[in-house]
Amino acid sequence: MTGQLWRVVAVFRVVTLAYAAVLIVRNDDSYRHPAAGLVVLALMAGWTAVMVAAYRRPGWRSWPVISADLAVAAALVISTSFVAHRASVVAGTPTLPSAWAATPVLACAVAGGPWGGLAGALVISVADLLERPMLPAQATLNGIVLVLIAGGVGGYVVRVVLRAEASVAQAARREAVVAERERIARDIHDSVLQVLALVSRRGRGLGGEAAELGELAAEQEAALRALVSDQHAAEQPGDGTLDVLALLEPLAGPQVSLSVPAAQVMLAEAAARALAGAVSAALDNVRHHAGPGAKAWVLVEDEGSTVTVTVRDDGAGFAAGRLAEAASAGRFGVSHSIVGRMREAGGLAVLTSSPGGGTEVELRVCRH
Repeated sequence: MTGQLWRVVAVFRVVTLAYAAVLIVRNDDSYRHPAAGLVVLALMAGWTAVMVAAYRRPGWRSWPVISADLAVAAALVISTSFVAHRASVVAGTPTLPSAWAATPVLACAVAGGPWGGLAGALVISVADLLERPMLPAQATLNGIVLVLIAGGVGGYVVRVVLRAEASVAQAARREAVVAERERIARDIHDSVLQVLALVSRRGRGLGGEAAELGELAAEQEAALRALVSDQHAAEQPGDGTLDVLALLEPLAGPQVSLSVPAAQVMLAEAAARALAGAVSAALDNVRHHAGPGAKAWVLVEDEGSTVTVTVRDDGAGFAAGRLAEAASAGRFGVSHSIVGRMREAGGLAVLTSSPGGGTEVELRVCRH
């Protein structure tokens, strides 16, 4: 985009040179020194060629070069008082460079923003005043005001355009990163996580040392799921909230169906992570205890003030008092990983199950 802005400066320089050439050639006979007017036009044409070539190279778009551009334009403006008759100068006749003198002002605006544009406009304005040492005509004052406005507003527009370009580029990079992470997450879910879950189930079923391997596989599976979820969460807005759907989507798979709203479901970060962790723990219980081939369904409902996630499976289920027995025996998996986690986040977890009837876990979090 910066290169395109410099091309605009070059086009403006060439167009205004053509306009100045028409004025100088048309008024040449009325000048006090007609030949000097043609010399000024030749200098403008030569300097235009030099600056167009110079600004095409990024290394030449520096303040020393821009300052030289300003100095030449200001000198040519002041030369009007030598070339034209005194009376026409006092009357407010346009300077010999006319609008061409505003070109270095645009260059200052592109290079330095609004303050740079105003500084360049101030130099050209001073040259205009020096060219008419007496009280300047109204046309001269109008020209000075227009140059100042062009420098300041032009610099501001340049800064807005560059910021917009940077925002678009950042959004494009972010979208590419998110897409790549989602692809990696899908690949991990369809391969590594499924293998770890299989090793965990088979190992626990075999018992002995194989059970220990199964426990290690389960731990690695949980850690990898958490890593995938964190990658998605990292892309959420930095306002203290997370999209629950971004945390839950990696949990879907051949044995897990996920039903979610069309829009994002935003929650406070702590509540969102607690909710996703409880869902992950519930799905781990389905894989480990619901029986071979058990399937699970996850339903997300955004009710405005409340977000509810229901995890239901078609597995073996369990008797009503089994959770209490497990807790009394020192096994706190469900009470800690699901119920306790939701309680700490200000939410609620309700488990319903019956032998042979599967299990349903309802997780509820209030936004306020």
